[in-house]
Amino acid sequence: MPARPMFTRRRVLATGAAAAASAAVLAPHPATAATGSTHSPGARPTIVLVHGGYADSSCWNAVIQQLQSKGYDTIAGSNPLRGIPTDAPYIASLLDSISGPVVLVAHSMGGTVITNAAAGKSNVKALVYIAAFVPDVGESQADLIAKFPGSEVQAVSVPVPYTKPDGTTGTDLYLSKDGQAAFAADLSPSAFRLLQATQRPFDADSFTYTTQAAAWRTIPSWGLVAGRDRTIPPATERWMYQRAKCRKVVDVPTSSHVAMISHPKATAQLIEDAARAIR
Repeated sequence: MPARPMFTRRRVLATGAAAAASAAVLAPHPATAATGSTHSPGARPTIVLVHGGYADSSCWNAVIQQLQSKGYDTIAGSNPLRGIPTDAPYIASLLDSISGPVVLVAHSMGGTVITNAAAGKSNVKALVYIAAFVPDVGESQADLIAKFPGSEVQAVSVPVPYTKPDGTTGTDLYLSKDGQAAFAADLSPSAFRLLQATQRPFDADSFTYTTQAAAWRTIPSWGLVAGRDRTIPPATERWMYQRAKCRKVVDVPTSSHVAMISHPKATAQLIEDAARAIR
């Protein structure tokens, strides 16, 4: 196992986490969330999608279109990207607003968030990890990103200082204009430019927080391996999914880290497989 990388305020190992969300993407029937509507037995679950860093909610758009065409209610939750102590309770509150079963989906570092947020949530019936972190209790993303070689995203992550509410200085990480090969190699140049321009950064400290709960130990899980991922190495994804005893693992050999953008059909199909399995 490689030596654990050193994290400083100026240079932190940034792992894409690409995924999405600044504003929540609404389902065709938004009454399923935050309104107390009910689901009849056997009803289709609500699909909740959680992004990671370097993107906004629009990274789920093509997947959402696929799922909505099949009649699934969908919500793309807005992940604060400040680290487990902030992100997990925030997503947990969204889960609490939904009546009926939930399939909880995450990309990249969103996987760490749902692993913590879903713990103890009886309405979450399945977890789906899309090129995502699947940490165990006591592990950090820094631990996992170093488990196997192959991550190239650190060199294309740009640290930007910001002032926190308490007056201290934090560091946000942005994906640079040179980050396509490491993060989204199978997107067109124009699609990458749009993603990079609209990205949301994540706090560098996100990589140092340790996981407090491992929901995958009690909730059935599914996983997608991005075969050409240079953000989270494919070997790391496979190892985490095997440890979590995922019911199904789909390997997309040509996919970069952003499988939900470049391979939305395969992503949506895995999500639907999970949804069908819990009905």
